[in-house]
Order: sequence, then C-alpha cells, then structure tokens
Amino acid sequence: MKYRTVVMYMEIGCFVSCLCGWILVCSTLPTEYWTFSEVGSIVLTTSNYYSNLWKDCISDTTGVSDCKDYPSMLALPAYLHATRALAVCAVITGFFGGVLALIGMKCTKIGGSEIANARVTFAGGITYLASGFCGMITYSWWANRVITEFLDPNFRAQKFELGAAIFIGWGGSILLICGGTVLTYFSGKEGLPSSSPKGPRRPATYATARTRRTYMLPGSSRVTLVPPLFYEGRKSRATRVTTKTGRTFSRDSFV
Repeated sequence: MKYRTVVMYMEIGCFVSCLCGWILVCSTLPTEYWTFSEVGSIVLTTSNYYSNLWKDCISDTTGVSDCKDYPSMLALPAYLHATRALAVCAVITGFFGGVLALIGMKCTKIGGSEIANARVTFAGGITYLASGFCGMITYSWWANRVITEFLDPNFRAQKFELGAAIFIGWGGSILLICGGTVLTYFSGKEGLPSSSPKGPRRPATYATARTRRTYMLPGSSRVTLVPPLFYEGRKSRATRVTTKTGRTFSRDSFV
C-alpha cells in the first residue's frame, strides 16, 4: 500500500473521530444534567435539582419539572462566564476545523496541489486541537468546582454531584484532541518545509583533499597552511627550464 493511500485513510479516520467528538461537545450545551442533587426526607416527596450553564431546574417524583434561567447575567460568578465562553469557542472552532479538513483532505480533491491541501489540513487539525482543549478546560473547570464544593466541610449551601453531560464532554474533547493531533502530525510532515537541508553536502575539492596540508610548528599552537604541492612542482619545473634556456654559449667553447 502506498504512503499516500495510508495518509488518506488516516485523514478519514481522524476526521470521523473529530466529527464525533464535536457532536458530543455540542450535545452537552442544551443538556441540563451538568450537576444534579437529590433532596428528600420522605420517599414520596423526593426532589431532584439539576443545572447547566444557562439555567437551574427542579423535578419531583410526580413528574412535574420546572426550569428557570439565571436572573442576572452580571450577577453570575466569573467561572460561569469563562466556562460559557470556552464552551462556545469549542463549538465554533470545531465547526471551522471540519470545514478546513474537508477542503484539504486527499479524498475530497477540492483544493489545489498536494502541498496546498496538506497545509489546509494542517490548519484544520490545529483548529480541532483548539476546540478539544477549550472543551477539556470547560468540563474540567466545572468538575473541579463541583468536587471542591462537595468535599468542603465548611460549605453550607446545597451540594451537587457531577452530571452525565460532564462525562460526555470529556469523551468528546478527548476524541477532538486525539484526532486533531494525528491529523496535524501527518499533514504538517507533508505540507510544512523542513528546517534541515535535504540536499547532498558539497564534497571537498581535489586541491583541498589531496594537496593541502597543515602542520604544527614546534613549541607553538599556531597552524600554518602549506600551499599546494601541485603548484610547487610546476614552479620548480618552470625554474629549471628557464635556467637551461638562459645559458649563453660563445664561439670559442665549441673549439
């Protein structure tokens, strides 16, 4: 199986994983069971309290339930504003991550060249990672608040426990983070330029490798560069030729 085919199947699997995680995260926003508490002195008159980011609800054993939105937005605690913002950011970034991944995947053939598609897929993977981390921070922050209040012996108000929406959100966030990580790795490996040079190194020249020498002067750490032997031999031969041709002969020497 070719490498491109393997990468294509990996992209499809990561996209399905991220899509399922995004759907799970979106499903927790309208769910009321982020926290719940059961209060009752008699079995027939048990009341259930549950709440989420937007409202508080109560129901009893007769099947009657009533929900009430938070009365004032400015009177809410800071952590509730932060978790609302992070939950909305998780939904929005997950949507745009899905759009970018659909455009850049190899099986859709919507983009341009292979490098351009890989870069678009890399952007989609980063967006999925941002969505997963926003969701993980949201649910972990909410769960930490609930657990801290439940285990605090000095907390006198009504204590709540973790609802089903928190666990669903954790599962969706993990799917987003895992799928986005694998998608980012494979697409970044193909689309982003590498910092290390891939070309062959330049070999040494003939003169440098064979005729140039260095030696250490005795009693000194100074390195002296010796000129090439090839040019020394050439110069010596030229000197001998000049010496031979420069001789003058008189007429009496032949006698």
